[in-house]
Amino acid sequence: MKTIIAEKPSVAKEIARIIGADKRKDGYIEGNGYAVTWAYGHLIQLAMPDSYGVRGFAKECLPIIPETFTLLPRQVKTDSGYKADVTVTKQIKTIAHLFNDSERIIVATDAGREGELIFRYLYQHLDCHTPFDRLWISSHTDKAIRDGLDNICDGHKYDNLYFAAKARSEADWLVGINATQAISIAAARGTYSLGRVQTPTLAMICKRYYDNEQFTPETYWQLHFIIERDGGNGRKTKAEHSVRFTSAERWTDKTVADETFNKVSASGKAIITDVERKESREEAPLLYDLTALQKEANRRYGFTAEQTLGIAQELYEKKLITYPRTGSRYIPEDVYEGIPKLLSFLKEFPNRSNNVPAPRELTRRGVDDSKVTDHHALLVTGVKPLFLSSRNQTVYDMIAYRMAETFSPDCVRDITTVTADCEGTLFRTRGNRLKQAGWRRITGNDDSETGGQADRDVLLPDWQKGDVLTFPAVSITEGKTKAKPLHTEATLLAAMENCGKETEDETLRTAMKDCGIGTPATRAAIIETLFTRGYVTRQKKLLVPTEKGLALYSVVKSKLIADVRMTGEWEKELARIERGELSADTFRTHIEQYTSDITSELLSCGSLFTQRTTDCACPKCGKGMMQFYGKVVRCDNADCGLPVFRQKAGRMFSDDEIKDLLTSGRTKLLKGFKSKQGKSFDAVVVFDSEFNTQFEFPEKGKKTGGKQRKI
Repeated sequence: MKTIIAEKPSVAKEIARIIGADKRKDGYIEGNGYAVTWAYGHLIQLAMPDSYGVRGFAKECLPIIPETFTLLPRQVKTDSGYKADVTVTKQIKTIAHLFNDSERIIVATDAGREGELIFRYLYQHLDCHTPFDRLWISSHTDKAIRDGLDNICDGHKYDNLYFAAKARSEADWLVGINATQAISIAAARGTYSLGRVQTPTLAMICKRYYDNEQFTPETYWQLHFIIERDGGNGRKTKAEHSVRFTSAERWTDKTVADETFNKVSASGKAIITDVERKESREEAPLLYDLTALQKEANRRYGFTAEQTLGIAQELYEKKLITYPRTGSRYIPEDVYEGIPKLLSFLKEFPNRSNNVPAPRELTRRGVDDSKVTDHHALLVTGVKPLFLSSRNQTVYDMIAYRMAETFSPDCVRDITTVTADCEGTLFRTRGNRLKQAGWRRITGNDDSETGGQADRDVLLPDWQKGDVLTFPAVSITEGKTKAKPLHTEATLLAAMENCGKETEDETLRTAMKDCGIGTPATRAAIIETLFTRGYVTRQKKLLVPTEKGLALYSVVKSKLIADVRMTGEWEKELARIERGELSADTFRTHIEQYTSDITSELLSCGSLFTQRTTDCACPKCGKGMMQFYGKVVRCDNADCGLPVFRQKAGRMFSDDEIKDLLTSGRTKLLKGFKSKQGKSFDAVVVFDSEFNTQFEFPEKGKKTGGKQRKI
């Protein structure tokens, strides 16, 4: 008898049906010489510190670095502590019995790092020695499973994948356990959770929050004039709209802007100095990997990363799409051979039939064997998507449309840029004419990760260099520079993928992916952990750090544990282990040293959780000095004790903002306050005569003297 072990019961049932096993037993299905059983995700986990004799949080026990890790059945948390999960224990006994009675094991857990670890931890915990093979598939269609069973290989072919998975698991334990205990001991109150990937991710959210809050907008002015449809010189034109020219320069000095406005207005005409016409070819976007799918689903539909992953997993288990936890946006040559058939399949459905490319039009965009990792990019499978929920249908359509887009021809436009000079000031306008819609005809809109416009032409007159344009009036507009907005899950996923570096260049993004933090399969869980820990909240699509998250960030932001690039390097090293280029023992040595370093560094952070003496005198009594605590700043004069709380109306004040208030009695105009109705507002915070804090709302055009409201 052979035993096949799947990751979930639903997958086991599909495999059992295909191989002809139809006798239901307790914890497995038997028949035709096979027993098909299943896990419930991770049945086995790394033991907690008390298994190594370390109970509670004790400074003298840190760092905790087991010589050999102990594996235990998954536990559940109860009121009296952690206890074995009865369902898990029972299933492990069933699996142990089947493994020991089998001549061979076929591993059918998900074909990836975590799927490999699920089996290997179980195999190691049971001290099993039955030989095992690997079923490696990217789809759950009947054909894919049959082909996979016809091509199973020795399980040890994937040893390097296991070594990488094991190294990741142990590294997360070492860093997470020791960092959490060290920072909690330093704080001397409460428990703070830190992690190898979790903490750098929190740091990126908090840094963006502070950058946004502390950004000072800069006012600028630009000039514009409009040329009517006759071209401004009596020449008839095919332009469908009036043409708006905008000054190439933006002025930050209002006096200069006004002087330029007066000169241009007095002239009333401009001379065309340059007409540049060129063809622009826009390649189709690449196929989705999981992260790209999560980013766009969040941007377009507001789905969280976890929701998108869950939907994709459901579609996979319904055999509708290929393996979702992929980090590749390419497919290999042999898969490309089936693309024409899949595109023909899309034409069978009315809402997906429009403009699907014909076989003769197909491009090879996204086909590259060298860029395919464990799994190729996301594709639909050819199984009809029937009776899907609206959300599942939405994600399915995204994958289907993207497949059609990727293999469609380029989008081609004629781009015209016209430059005109008026009294030494240059003005520009831009037009475009769509020559070939290409991949943009698939959906007929511009709502994709590449932006752009699908079908709207902006035609310009047939202007030539030297033409004189006349205009009746000039306008001047005032604008302000804007801070980078708070992270959404889409932008955070991109930052995690690119190790905090932001780039729009697809080639550069791909090159940087090996240095990202987390993996496509784990990033959603990391983000959800930040919500669970109470470090971050959602405000519509925006990710906003809580007081607790900001307080923790203020302590660890300059520490090794929050270094996003270093964490990215660890991910790169794990990928090298997977490829057989680095020993797992070498990685373990590095992680152990890193663990010792961060433990020592975090244990020394105690002073950051207690009061900090500053040079700020108490504005009320003039005798004491203001002491900075985590949630309050307080005068150390016992007869005074003036408190200034760090949080007001849902907003946390930075040290610099508190210092402004203490030294001058007022802050700058601050953004990000929330009313009781949940509406955002900006205000200056000031002291009243009793040194209570109040909001002041400056009137437009005035810097001070606005209305006040006590808070």
